Amino acid sequence: MAYVLGIDVGTSACKTIIVNETGEIVAKATKEYDFIVPRPGWTESDPEVWWDATVDTIKKALEKAAIKPEEIAAIGLSGQMHTLVPLDKNRKVIRNAIMWNDNRVGKQCDEVHNKVGGEDKLIDYVANTALPGYTIGKILWIKEVEPENYEKIDKFVIAKDYIRYKLTGKIATDVSDASGTCLYDVEKNKWSDDLINLLEIKKSIFPDVVESPEISGHLTSEAASILGLKEGTPVVGGAGDVLAQAVGTGATEEGIAMLIIGTAGIASVALSKFGRNPGGSLQLFRGGVPGEWNIFGCTLAAGGSFKWFRDSFGLEEKIIANLSGEDAYNILVNEAMQVEVGANGLLFTPYIVGERCPYTDPNARGAFVGINVMHDKRAFVRAVLEGIVFSLKDALKLIETLGVPLTQVRVSGGGAINPKWRQIQADILGTEVVTVSYSGEGGSYGAAILAGVGAGFWPSVKEAARKLLKIETRTVPIAENKSKYEKVYDIYREIYYALKKVNDKISEL
Repeated sequence: MAYVLGIDVGTSACKTIIVNETGEIVAKATKEYDFIVPRPGWTESDPEVWWDATVDTIKKALEKAAIKPEEIAAIGLSGQMHTLVPLDKNRKVIRNAIMWNDNRVGKQCDEVHNKVGGEDKLIDYVANTALPGYTIGKILWIKEVEPENYEKIDKFVIAKDYIRYKLTGKIATDVSDASGTCLYDVEKNKWSDDLINLLEIKKSIFPDVVESPEISGHLTSEAASILGLKEGTPVVGGAGDVLAQAVGTGATEEGIAMLIIGTAGIASVALSKFGRNPGGSLQLFRGGVPGEWNIFGCTLAAGGSFKWFRDSFGLEEKIIANLSGEDAYNILVNEAMQVEVGANGLLFTPYIVGERCPYTDPNARGAFVGINVMHDKRAFVRAVLEGIVFSLKDALKLIETLGVPLTQVRVSGGGAINPKWRQIQADILGTEVVTVSYSGEGGSYGAAILAGVGAGFWPSVKEAARKLLKIETRTVPIAENKSKYEKVYDIYREIYYALKKVNDKISEL
């Protein structure tokens, strides 16, 4: 039997899985690592740490699977998006990578919008506005603040693409990570020469771009020797983590949304036709299916809000969890279910670290609204769970303005685990919520599917997703709850605007 490797180079860990021709995971390994915080709000990483973790996890996965090197037919890559890795002419890393969650480049993003004539004009160039996470601001920051390093840049790559270079010696990225630079013409599927020239960025530093299941290079003899694999093993383009997860959950068909409730929350839908990004609040990227797109919205503190509540107010539940072996989150969810739909009029906005979608507003603040004497901790928990889903519904409502009817939501991450929380999601979103096989594997399973398509296991990305991903649970909306949530959601939508001036003043304190 033949196998493929799926590698996910995450923010704080690398995960490698081995998948056979039937889509079954036969082995996996994970290695965690730290990133660097040189100043408040700055996050950097040494790319060699990612490579060391990749080597370690590949070796461990191969040992667990007990298969021969020549049985690995292809390798797929996924990883944190937007992270900038600058390389010199000898392909040495010039400085630490500037990560996706680094916030130093607000000034540079504002300058981009000013130079092009506003956010709407930038959407004309690249279908997106310049968010601080994107690569565009990081390149311009180095150009302005570290000109000596900028002069040394011969090429830049994104996180997973550095691993591609270490595996193959090739400098390339895929269409999704190219889209995430905010320098790529997402409609025409090429680097935006007009924007690059306007910003006076060296065109020579841009990597070649390949489709996600396209073979981008082959394993070098040196890499093969280090990893215990066969020289010449093909490596496909892969995809950034969000787009790889869309492949890995089967959200590759129009009408099927992917909902990830991790620290942040992602709501993503596939598009077979290009459509204008409404207001720039969403991200519109090329995706894992060649010739198609994914549009998604990110709420910054989805599961992060639940974790904040657990850590701040859930000491009792943590103690019970330690004694019983049950998960503290599940204990809190069970408590929340003792409260009526709508938390007896208590609402929560999960903007505890600012917000990105549908409001690109770093001054947005979390809020509990409607508190009265009848509300106990159980009501607050329920309000948090509902507020998280309301925020993701905001993103899905924006996506629906493009004329995409949603028929099903495929949920992964922490929000997929508890069936009672899945019921809240189905009731608020008003559509069926399902979990599918392997949805907990993150980008690594999507990377493996892309590698399998490249190796000829499956004829296309969509066909692979249809064949491999089986629905494991289905949760349908309860009509009475759905009706009540629609009224609560209308009130929720008013809170941001009602508090905006107050929050702007708070941010100045």
